[in-house]
Amino acid sequence: MKVFKFGGASVKDANSVKNLAEVLKTAGYKNTFLVISAMGKTTNALEEVVKLYFEKADFTSKVISIQQQHIAIAEELFENSEEIKKEIYIFFEDLNAFLRRNKSPNYDFVYDQVVCCGELISTKIVSAYLNSIEVKNTWLDVRDFIKTDDTYREGKVNWELTEENFSRLQKNEFYVTQGFLGSDANFFTTTLGREGSDYTAAIIAYCLNAEGMTIWKDVPGVLNADPRYFKDTQLLNKISYEEAIELAYYGASVIHPKTMQPLRSKEIPFYVKSFINPKENGTQIGKGQLLEPFIPCFIIKKEQHLITLTTLDFSFITEDKISAIFNLLHDLKIKVNMMQNSAITLSLCVEDKYTQLDLFLEEIKNLYKVDLEKNVSLYTLRHFDEKSEATIHSGQELLRQIIKNTLQIIVKE
Repeated sequence: MKVFKFGGASVKDANSVKNLAEVLKTAGYKNTFLVISAMGKTTNALEEVVKLYFEKADFTSKVISIQQQHIAIAEELFENSEEIKKEIYIFFEDLNAFLRRNKSPNYDFVYDQVVCCGELISTKIVSAYLNSIEVKNTWLDVRDFIKTDDTYREGKVNWELTEENFSRLQKNEFYVTQGFLGSDANFFTTTLGREGSDYTAAIIAYCLNAEGMTIWKDVPGVLNADPRYFKDTQLLNKISYEEAIELAYYGASVIHPKTMQPLRSKEIPFYVKSFINPKENGTQIGKGQLLEPFIPCFIIKKEQHLITLTTLDFSFITEDKISAIFNLLHDLKIKVNMMQNSAITLSLCVEDKYTQLDLFLEEIKNLYKVDLEKNVSLYTLRHFDEKSEATIHSGQELLRQIIKNTLQIIVKE
């Protein structure tokens, strides 16, 4: 089988859904597993619902707005939209019922039970539309197949059980399912981490021993830099698994960090192609040379924080001290994207996705002198040279580090 994944931008409105259908007709959809994200910015909107819920503010108007957006898309797609609208209403009734009855104070648990609605609704709409135009498919609830532990918002896959679940599927059909989602042992919804739909596709490809996996995006493929921040970007025609893992680790937005390992372990070819121009070759990721063409690759991560810790008694930053710091960061789910230490100082560039930075600083303030520079940018340049380094940033340089062929610079812009 083949695995295709379409992100939120590819199903953001009725015309986008119609374009998805045309891409399938062009690329072929026989023996295919189609993974689809929430429509447009739905996940962001549902995250706002969770935020309002915990603030004990009115979230109902936000829910109604999200519902109306999906109803409007359905009405534009279907001549007779009553049946699919009934299904949409049921999803939102279930969402409201959950928020009324919920007693759990666990933010991450509630987040997963709410945010999952985006993928469930988008796939119902797309599946129904495809069937209405004779692109026959079977809708599946991915939560019945991908099983995880109960680490909400970052579910860890139970590979043995997940593989067993997928092994029972007929392999010669066309399936439509959700990205980003799984379920724990008690069948509560879990999510696989933000932007985790790519990872979902890789999990499915691994479990089905797929002949290939393709992510369809609004760019020609994997570029050597994000065109939002860099000029004169170039398409990378081929990338090795190892290089793709490095790029994902440093924050290349086109590739989800967890995606590569399942594909590499079974040497499943991975393609990134354009849903705007589906006949173009895009980028192929697999075994082989690092990059084709071999050129510098630029990555930028914004909204980072630079923490510099200095020992109060001028003692050395020893392994036990570093271990204690990193254990605390791990417990608070604060991700370290760069570190550098000297005899008595440790500098960390972190991202605070779960807004736990203040708690971390409170825990260590009596152990270290703390200097904090908030909202900095981290530039990473793979395969850099003098010319490419000169174009990497225009701001106050706070820290730089070179490891082999990779240059990282933290900048206050």
